[in-house]
Amino acid sequence: RTPRSTSVPPTPPYLHTGTTKPTQIVFSHLRWDFLHQRPQHLLSRLARKWKVVFVEEPVHTDGPAALEQSTPADNILVVRPHTPARVAGFHDDQVAHLQPLIARFLRAAKIDDYFIWFYTPMALPLLGELNPRAVIYDCMDELAAFKDAPRQMTQRESALLKCADLVLTGGPSLYEHKRQSNGNVHCFPSAVDRAHFSSAAPLPENVAKGRPPVFGFFGVIDERLDIALIDALALAHPEWRIVMLGPVVKIDPAVLPRRPNLEWLGQQPYASLPIRPDDRAGWANGMYA
Repeated sequence: RTPRSTSVPPTPPYLHTGTTKPTQIVFSHLRWDFLHQRPQHLLSRLARKWKVVFVEEPVHTDGPAALEQSTPADNILVVRPHTPARVAGFHDDQVAHLQPLIARFLRAAKIDDYFIWFYTPMALPLLGELNPRAVIYDCMDELAAFKDAPRQMTQRESALLKCADLVLTGGPSLYEHKRQSNGNVHCFPSAVDRAHFSSAAPLPENVAKGRPPVFGFFGVIDERLDIALIDALALAHPEWRIVMLGPVVKIDPAVLPRRPNLEWLGQQPYASLPIRPDDRAGWANGMYA
């Protein structure tokens, strides 16, 4: 994929208005348009009072380094760096390309008062050229335990925990693991988006009557999922319907078990997950469990 231009594009107008609104610069290993999950939930709410600049991992380009920009929501600017480096993620080889791109962007956007929010410790070297008001680390997962995690992950996280002004953890176990490494760690568990899913409506009685029990999962399907347990559950209860929604990443889709009552429906739009009263087609084809 190539960037829209070979230089820093014009800054969206909203970044020049309401100058009293603080800016949150976020470095994330997740892309904004991937799954709608914790970063989108929290940052969309922060954007009601803050400006959010969401910096994704870079992608390769054969041309000069550049920033691709998009505005998926009010007060949220997504920045996707394109660099000639052929390494994935916030690799050390990316730093020499990213630092001048980010510096030029901040000057063009007239951003000189900001906070830095990390979702990945791998972006920590970029902090060296920045002067934030404070540093926040939102530890949503034990990233060092992921398949193919960068070898520097543990070291980088230790350094980030030492310098962060605030650390949030996505659950109690993460809190227990991190609370001794920083004096300001808070358990801030991930949760269901109540407003979004409260729009769900029960199946009409005449549709629901006689249907088998349905069990569902939505989220990333990767090495963390106990696939053998899912298979055993489907085998032990053929009268149940088990529906799995989400992208398959870092594992071969061929290893997913196949049973008559086990469905792998892939990634679905976040907006379509609740059952809506007017969504008869969804009920009919069984897409929403």
